[in-house]
Order: sequence, then C-alpha cells, then structure tokens
Amino acid sequence: MSETHALNSIRPGQVWLDTKGERIQAHGGSMFYENGTFYWYGENKEKTTPGSGNWHWGIRAYASTDLYNWEDVGLIIPPVSDDPDSPLHPAQKTDRPHIIFNEETGKYVCWIKVMGTGSHDTQRSTILTADNLLGPYEIVRQGLEPLGMSAGDFDLVVDPRTKKAYYYFEKIHTELICADLTDDYTDVTGEYTSHFPQPGAPFTREAPAHFERDGLHYLITSGTTGYFPNFSEVASATDYHGPWTVLGDPHPTDASRTSFRSQISCIFKHPHKKDLYIAMADRWLPQLPENMPNVFDVIAGMAAAGTLPTEDSGSGSADAPDERSSMVANLEENTAIADYVWLPIRFDGDYPVIEWADEWRVEDFS
Repeated sequence: MSETHALNSIRPGQVWLDTKGERIQAHGGSMFYENGTFYWYGENKEKTTPGSGNWHWGIRAYASTDLYNWEDVGLIIPPVSDDPDSPLHPAQKTDRPHIIFNEETGKYVCWIKVMGTGSHDTQRSTILTADNLLGPYEIVRQGLEPLGMSAGDFDLVVDPRTKKAYYYFEKIHTELICADLTDDYTDVTGEYTSHFPQPGAPFTREAPAHFERDGLHYLITSGTTGYFPNFSEVASATDYHGPWTVLGDPHPTDASRTSFRSQISCIFKHPHKKDLYIAMADRWLPQLPENMPNVFDVIAGMAAAGTLPTEDSGSGSADAPDERSSMVANLEENTAIADYVWLPIRFDGDYPVIEWADEWRVEDFS
C-alpha cells in the first residue's frame, strides 16, 4: 500500500480514495464481513457523468481490515453493455445491491433493485447467486415484482439465530413492506406485513436500513426527494414484522434537516467493538451548500397544494421544484463525484443518535 494514500481515520463528506489513489465507487452500498476482512460493495458510478446515458457501470467491491484504507477488488457484478434488455445494462438504473449468505445452500445471494429505462417503469428485483462473495454471480431471477408490488429501495436481513431472512422494501410511493424470504433467499414466500403508510412522495419512507441492538430492531428510512437529501426517521420494534414505533429524526443536531446532506444505505455493527454501529450514507450531491433549502419542506408544501411536479427518473421519487432556489434548480446531478458520510451511532437510552464529526477513529470505541 502506498504511504501517500494511507489513512488512519474516517472523514465524513471528504473525497475518499482507494489504495491506488482513485475515487471509491461503491454507492448505495453495504458491508459484508468475512474472515477478518471488511468488504464494501455498491454501485460503480465512475461512468455516470451527465449525458453519458449510463446509470451504473456494474457493482464494485473494496476490501479493508481497518475501515480506512480500501483496496479495489474489482467489479463483482460487471455491466452487460451489449444487451439493452439485460437488467445489468448500464442504462437500466440498477440500484442498491445487498448480499446475504445462505448457510444451507452455501450461496451468496445478491438482490438488486432495477428501475428500467423509462421514467414511469415498474421497479423490479433481480436476484443473483455465487459460490464466493466476490463472484462470479449468475442471475437466477429477474423481473420479479415481489408480492405483485413495484419494489423500490430495500434492505435484506438474516436472523443470526434462526437464519430466516427478511426483505424490507418500499412499495413505491405508498408504504414499507417486510416480506419473508424463501429458504434459499431468492424469492418471497407470500408472508408479509405493511408499515408506515403515506399518501405519496415526499412523505413515503424509502432507503430502509435495518439493525438490531439489545433485542430491539431499528429501521432508519428517508423521505422521497430524489437525490436531494431530506431528514431521516428512525423506528423501533421487538420483532422483524413490528409493530414499529416511530422515534423521530436520528440526526437531531442537523438544523438543515437533511441528514447532513446524505442518505443512509446501510448500518452495520463492528464485529470487534462492544457497541459501535456505523451508519453508511451517500452524499449524492456534494455540490450542495451546507445552508441548502430543505427540499422536503418545499415538496411537501407543493403536495399539500396539489402542485407536486412529475416523478423524475432519478430515484422513483418526486423531483425538487424550481422554488428550491435557482442554484438547486439548475444543479447537474453528477453521481460520478458523489461522496460518503460514515458516522458512528450513539444511543440515548434506546434512541439512536447520529452526530456530526469532521473526523473519527474506530480505535476510540471500546
């Protein structure tokens, strides 16, 4: 590893380079820990500059033993550039991969949300499996509308005790669903529960991130305002299927109510720390200023007035209106330069709290 790029801390919101000195491309990402190594994987956005026609360039993974310095281990799911109908074609709006391991089958199972190429396509799921975490992965199911629903942002959870798996997903613009997965983790069983019903964007909760602590389950979700950040909401329950109690915004010190201008994609517990939970988030639009207008409030006001704009193709969510300010209205959404906001979670009793830190170290936690 080059000493030039060696890091000894996490610096939220700063450009994060891998051990070769290149920008890390693992957006909408998640974490997998195996054999003493952390694997961070997500959407490779290196070729998604405005006008490129590309939404992604495959799923990329990085390896680290300290969470600071990340080695690029390549495209674990490469794009399929020669077949426009493939769910892995760069224009197909492939999002937010999640990988879980099935002990019974010995397979790594990856679910991916696919929004299609149009602005109003039904959002479907593609499921792939592999014998190794880093692939190669093979598509075993595509075009899945779980439970007959258009499925958006999601999280996958395996109960560490029973090995039963659960699929939390946004039923587009209505509610959040918790569905049981089949024994092989590649489909839903038909058993599900519905939570957090809302009248539509921007109120609908998306981007669910699940974690468990001391017998309590938590879900942190965001509102639906496209790539523009909004406030998060945390809820708790004693069971995977709820009922859920909404606790409030886990970012209480953020006066802008934008989750520190980010959207959480995953929360994981450090395997060697007593109580260190880390919230992984994307800062999709790093160009936004700290004093940016609260897009959620603007869109919510338009929804109440019946003047909500049409859906954009960016995330299946309502686009931010012109009133948000001329700067925001004219902003180019260049996800190729998106940054990351990783922050530790502290607990005020059973209430998870995420506070800003310009820099922090894993070693500071027992």
